Amino acid sequence: MPPDTHTRESEAAALPAGVRLEAMRRRVHLSRLAVWALIAAGPAALCVAVTSTPTTVAAAASEKSTNVRVSSAAADPRGYAQLFLGAWLRSTADAATTAQARLAQSMAPDVELPDPASGAPSVPTGVTAVRSAQRENGGWSVTLAAQYGDGAVRYYTVPVVTDQSGTSFTVTGAPAVVAGPSRATVHTPDFGVTVPEGDLSSAVGEFLTAYLTGAGEVDRYLAPGVTLSAVSPAPYTAVSVQQISAADEAAASEHVPADGTTVRVQAAVDAEDSAARWPLAYELTLKARSGRWEIAALESGTSQGGGAR
Repeated sequence: MPPDTHTRESEAAALPAGVRLEAMRRRVHLSRLAVWALIAAGPAALCVAVTSTPTTVAAAASEKSTNVRVSSAAADPRGYAQLFLGAWLRSTADAATTAQARLAQSMAPDVELPDPASGAPSVPTGVTAVRSAQRENGGWSVTLAAQYGDGAVRYYTVPVVTDQSGTSFTVTGAPAVVAGPSRATVHTPDFGVTVPEGDLSSAVGEFLTAYLTGAGEVDRYLAPGVTLSAVSPAPYTAVSVQQISAADEAAASEHVPADGTTVRVQAAVDAEDSAARWPLAYELTLKARSGRWEIAALESGTSQGGGAR
């Protein structure tokens, strides 16, 4: 340590505490004055600093934006495959100039047309896309069902490729006949409680009658906050409840329980029109209020407004 520095520290240590504190305050005050002096003397530097900041930010933002990869999902070509298979099944190799044959050839230029024998089964009454799966190479495999007039159904897969924008499609190979999809295991709600005739069954029957026939106002059966419109135009002339099962024991009570009690039920009904009787089923949620059951949700449809439809 230099001798003069050591001397100053020794002298400072020898000063009384009050004197040392006053010296420190003066140094802080002088430092503040020096900072303000630099600010007053250097506006040009401050301007340079201020104007350079947006450039830095812009550069950083630009660099960040270049790292964002924007990709659009390829359009599902099931509709295109459905149109092709319908035209292909209705075409014959010996009549390649028909409208159906020309359509099939325009959609799949490298695919041969079928050559049915005399007396072959009739053309399908309809073709429906069942599922589609995207392959690793970017192509698609579309499974379709062709239904015939005698009730027979035959399943096909059609290979399709799309461009990156999903606006152009091409069938790349002939259809393949495959086995139909297997039946999936379905978990159904447990409606194991039988609901006897009473307030709940009456509420369900009256609500579904108004909902499906237009007889009466639907709103009078709804819980507060639930919005639900009747089917329009009304498809049926009468509705009768055949059975109601519930997932909650409270639904089978002889009396309406306390306000706020909620139960889920499944109602099997017969709906009639001028042509036939139609067995239908509805899942509903009901809530007790003021000694009556009100419809809180109709689970057999989609949400609408404050409730479920």
